[in-house]
Amino acid sequence: MAPKVLVSGTFDLLHSGHVAFLTEAASYGTLHVCVGRDDVVRELKGRYPVNSEIERQYLIAALKCVHECRISRGDGLLDFEPELRELRPDILVVNTDGAHESKAALCRALGVRYVVLERVPAGALPARSTTTLRTECVIPYRIDLAGGWLDQPWVSKHHPGAVLTISIEPTHVFNERSGMATSTRKKAIALWCNQLPMGDPEQMAKVLFSYENPPGTEEIAGSQDSIGIVMPGLNRSEYAGEYWPRAITSDGDESRLAWLEARLWLVPLDPRESGYRVLSDTNVSVAGATALANAADACWHGIQSMDAARTGAAMTASYEAQIAMFPHMVARDVPAMIERYRTTALGWKLSGAGGGGYLTLFSEQPITGALRVKIRRRHSGL
Repeated sequence: MAPKVLVSGTFDLLHSGHVAFLTEAASYGTLHVCVGRDDVVRELKGRYPVNSEIERQYLIAALKCVHECRISRGDGLLDFEPELRELRPDILVVNTDGAHESKAALCRALGVRYVVLERVPAGALPARSTTTLRTECVIPYRIDLAGGWLDQPWVSKHHPGAVLTISIEPTHVFNERSGMATSTRKKAIALWCNQLPMGDPEQMAKVLFSYENPPGTEEIAGSQDSIGIVMPGLNRSEYAGEYWPRAITSDGDESRLAWLEARLWLVPLDPRESGYRVLSDTNVSVAGATALANAADACWHGIQSMDAARTGAAMTASYEAQIAMFPHMVARDVPAMIERYRTTALGWKLSGAGGGGYLTLFSEQPITGALRVKIRRRHSGL
């Protein structure tokens, strides 16, 4: 019978260095892996992992060199101790970054062989570590699902209402003016470099909003962009004629976020034409703001009840209320694009006024060639 081997680690942002290490560890015998819980990673590293413990477990278990992957039940540096005592492996394998005397002492006490491996890239691949990968920018983007424009006081003064936003991981590099809050994201990068700082998310959103709109700014950017970037999950920001919402309701329920994420599809639109001005020929009114607020409210309740038909219809109603007040939001290719997906999608909206962005579809059926998004599940940062 092959020796039983145990490896423990975070294994966030799975990369070639992880695979090379696990493959070498598996050469010692049948490989069992423990991934650290999210709260333990936060305690040890001062930040949450990008990928949740469940996703990290799934990815590691999918590797052909891994026999089994568990989520560690313990705490601290020896969070894998309950599994070590339960599995009774012959060998504990660590790399040079994870080597520690407390691990060696535990192995000696239990009669487990302790093996330390050097970081060696596979073949001609570059050396990789999660730490170096995290120096790449992980500032989120945001998508508004319904109610957009109500974060401007000159709209919500006609009727109060909510803007629904989701914070999304930067799994794609979105173009400028694509409706993903790219301008605000650039301000976040200038302010915080590659990652959001630790702290209260709403306070950080206020900091970003103030940084983007210093005293004397003539055209104030809406605060939904700062809120959508900084605050994780789904957020309902309620506006009533002010630049900052009177209340923010956050929803981080995993079942709802997974449900929502599985039904969002982004179809790229043609580039924005030169000379485009979204605020030309506007028709902002009490009726328009009321329709927009009602659509956002219906969208929120549709998501809360995970009612796909209601959510899709509300997104479409929000889009129609927007273009009734801002007709120049619609680029020439948008009507034909909507007709193309009308029988497939349950609803739609625009991300990026006037072109250059995406037609965001809400559909329970796959949309060929569309981009997918990953909703950011928690506040992440240093």
